[in-house]
Amino acid sequence: MLDEILDDLKQSNVKAHEALKRELSRLRAGRASASMLDGVRVDYYGTPTPIGQMATVTVPEPRLIQIKVWERGQAKAVEKALRESDLNLNPQVDGDLLRIPLPSLTEERRKELAKLARKHGEECKIAIRKNRKEAKDMVDQLTKDGDVSEDDGDATWKKAEDLVALAVKHADEIVAAKEKDIMTV
Repeated sequence: MLDEILDDLKQSNVKAHEALKRELSRLRAGRASASMLDGVRVDYYGTPTPIGQMATVTVPEPRLIQIKVWERGQAKAVEKALRESDLNLNPQVDGDLLRIPLPSLTEERRKELAKLARKHGEECKIAIRKNRKEAKDMVDQLTKDGDVSEDDGDATWKKAEDLVALAVKHADEIVAAKEKDIMTV
């Protein structure tokens, strides 16, 4: 039973790291990336739809994203969604093809993105700490009910603390790598 609690804690921490990586992949680091557009939703016949489900997104050059819309009439809807997004993009429409040139990042914008990366890292660490609290509550409940000895509960709690420390360190490493990527000119 205690091993299950530790396994659940590990899995929850892995999910927190995956969510952090997903959020950080949306931050622009100076190079074009199709994953930057993952959070953008287009009004497709009344349904908010990801661009990837209605167009082909390619990156032919380091500072250019191309979107080939499958349905010609949807190019304007995609353009509108991109302009209204918080990505500060300026798409150029050419029939059913949209070209999105990415300007070089200013030093100020790089610092903003690095700050945003740290914020996402902190949210990940909060999720990890929440997982720790849930594991602690379960161990305490098992000890209180007499299902496990106090020594076993304490040993499990120490293992859980070690897992949490490693998870927090890994989250910091992920954010540091992204910050380095962002600040590289």
